[in-house]
Amino acid sequence: MSQSRLVYQSNIWQEEAEANNPFAAQAYFCHGYDVYKHIVPNATWIESLFLLFKGERPSSQQAQLLEKVAVILSHTSIRDASVRAAMNSGVSGATHAATLMAALAVGAGQYGGSHEVNLAMQLWQLCGCDLGQWQTHLLAYQQPKTAHHVTDIWHDIEHPIGFDPNCPQCPAPILQALRLLAQMSDGQALKWLHQQRETLEQTVNASLALTGVMAAAFYDLGFTEHQAEMLFLVLRLPSAAVFALEQQQLGWRKFPFFGEQIQLANDCGVKE
Repeated sequence: MSQSRLVYQSNIWQEEAEANNPFAAQAYFCHGYDVYKHIVPNATWIESLFLLFKGERPSSQQAQLLEKVAVILSHTSIRDASVRAAMNSGVSGATHAATLMAALAVGAGQYGGSHEVNLAMQLWQLCGCDLGQWQTHLLAYQQPKTAHHVTDIWHDIEHPIGFDPNCPQCPAPILQALRLLAQMSDGQALKWLHQQRETLEQTVNASLALTGVMAAAFYDLGFTEHQAEMLFLVLRLPSAAVFALEQQQLGWRKFPFFGEQIQLANDCGVKE
């Protein structure tokens, strides 16, 4: 077997081995930038994140927009299913890795999850800022087995992508996020969504969801649907982590779904 077959192929990462140890690197390069000479001393975390995903340095506006997206997602509410999954795992005494995996698994779906962001990104690629196209395709996604029927491992879409059919009006935090991000973006998607939100909500009889806002933001930043899906998963983990740790400390007796329902008939820990 030739040595070339034993080399990992990556356009993102390059390493230079130590002269006396081929199993250790003396320099790392990310998209051509020396990690410890250029990136670590000079870049912010958001700038380095953009570089990793996009392969180029962000503009000042792009960095500011992605930073606000990260701040919003890192403050995900305990109402979110992925955060509650982590809380359930944390209060059970599961390992930290299992807790984060629970958050990722539950937060990966197509109703408020990362796959919905992926689908919304596909709609942006298809419809752009054409209101008629959006109205047509949002309504088509509500119907099973249409031309836009989603195959693979996923069930039929049961709601308009990026919207919440169970919410009678758009929640204030989502409106605040959309307004702020639209003001910061130098792209067109967020601004257009901010202008057309009410019309789209009336079309689908549902309120704009956070997944819809985030998809517009990621589209303005130039990410692909797969990059957006990954980022949506990763950037919500801080909330899942801290709320799980909090519930772990509070214990199951204060957890609303278990504390008052569990009665031990023969508690071996109670001394008579």
